[in-house]
Amino acid sequence: MSASAARLGLVGCPTCRLVSRVPPAEAMVCARCLAPLHLRKPGSIRRCWALLLAAVALYVPANTLPIMYTSSLFGSQDDTIMSGVLFLWGSGSWYLALVVFFASILVPLAKILGLALLLVSVQLRSSWRPAERARLYRLVESIGRWSMLDIFVVALLVTVVQLTALAAVRAGPAALAFGAVVVLTMAAAQSFDPRLIWDPLEEAHA
Repeated sequence: MSASAARLGLVGCPTCRLVSRVPPAEAMVCARCLAPLHLRKPGSIRRCWALLLAAVALYVPANTLPIMYTSSLFGSQDDTIMSGVLFLWGSGSWYLALVVFFASILVPLAKILGLALLLVSVQLRSSWRPAERARLYRLVESIGRWSMLDIFVVALLVTVVQLTALAAVRAGPAALAFGAVVVLTMAAAQSFDPRLIWDPLEEAHA
């Protein structure tokens, strides 16, 4: 197994990416941009858990509360994400139903479960399949780049309602919760330090 950068006495700058020798504790700053240097992200696990639990708390209202209110001369209607999916599927727009279901329900849930697995395995100091867990982290992080797709769910759900000239549509409480889930899961992925996955192997070979 190859030695890690920390074991070789090297540290990378999170700002300018300069790799240098670990300086003395009193001078842990980058020689090029003067950014603080750390062998591991300070408080990574604690911060990631806090963000992840906040995302979990908001995930349920994001998918159960109304995401939009529609009112017209013919009455009013409340729509959740799932009711929009069912309507699109029943009306024959199965491709739109799959996009909404995947983007707004499966993707956030997959990010939450993936990060929870990584956090638990790191806290247990597990050496189980580190390469696969590292790939899982890269997948979760890359999905975060496409999380703005979730924001378009509201636009897609407009097709649930047959709008008229006198109709009015406004966002429901689920829209705010939904956006918060997206932001929190992205922040949690950025807070996690994937180098922690390899630390138990380093200790075993020390």
